Amino acid sequence: MFKKSLWLVSLAVLSLFNTLSVHAKATTPVNNSVMLPAAQSTEYAAVKAKLMTTLGFNVDSIKASPMAGVLEVITEQGLFYASADGNFLLHGKMYGLGKNVSNLTEASLAQVRIDGMAKFANDMIVYPAKNEKHVITVFTDITCSYCRKMHQQMAEYNDKGITVRYLAYPRAGVKDQTGAYSRGFKDLRSIWCHEDAQTALTKAKNGANVAARICDAPIEAEFNFGRQVGVSGTPAIMLSDGMMIPGYQAPDKLFQLLEAVQKNS
Repeated sequence: MFKKSLWLVSLAVLSLFNTLSVHAKATTPVNNSVMLPAAQSTEYAAVKAKLMTTLGFNVDSIKASPMAGVLEVITEQGLFYASADGNFLLHGKMYGLGKNVSNLTEASLAQVRIDGMAKFANDMIVYPAKNEKHVITVFTDITCSYCRKMHQQMAEYNDKGITVRYLAYPRAGVKDQTGAYSRGFKDLRSIWCHEDAQTALTKAKNGANVAARICDAPIEAEFNFGRQVGVSGTPAIMLSDGMMIPGYQAPDKLFQLLEAVQKNS
């Protein structure tokens, strides 16, 4: 009986964490002075160097996390947590158990997404709504069936006031097993390099062949950005506040979600 009760309690705890809102706000970091040395910049640099040399990580930023003695490390490979001496590394979600349970990892990733969207603002293919109410940024590929379905409903999204901005995400990766650029990468690069990228993308998503073009469109950088912020498939939708919604969302459902987020912000 005791074992059964313990199991039910454990299940309830897991259920709680799985239903937490991703809109949790980050809490103010606690004072890490007990476990983190005062000369933090030197120690941070040492941890960064260790992660780069030991694991090959490309570290974008490193700072104290809200948990004492633990560092938050943003890399091209994603978000990690490291001990102050760099001897331990964790990958997963950090939750704050204050007045409200908050997903601190998602709050940090949301900011990374916001920064990335600003960085690539001039490198997106955009389908603007005439009466714009919301803006979404979508990682897309031309061979993805749900990406094609979403694109075929573009007029419906736009009619609801939703502007759609696309970032390139070749699902097969940037390079193939031989080290050459993948077909998906080259097709997306050709579309992004087209003088009429909107029309080229629409034709490609309708099954047309893609005429080869080469330019300095940041397809690989956009793909790496997607991996960094947790994209594992397409379409992946980012909202203006940095929240990410994986998978296809019908126009009506997406509009209702956007309205709810705006109301609660």
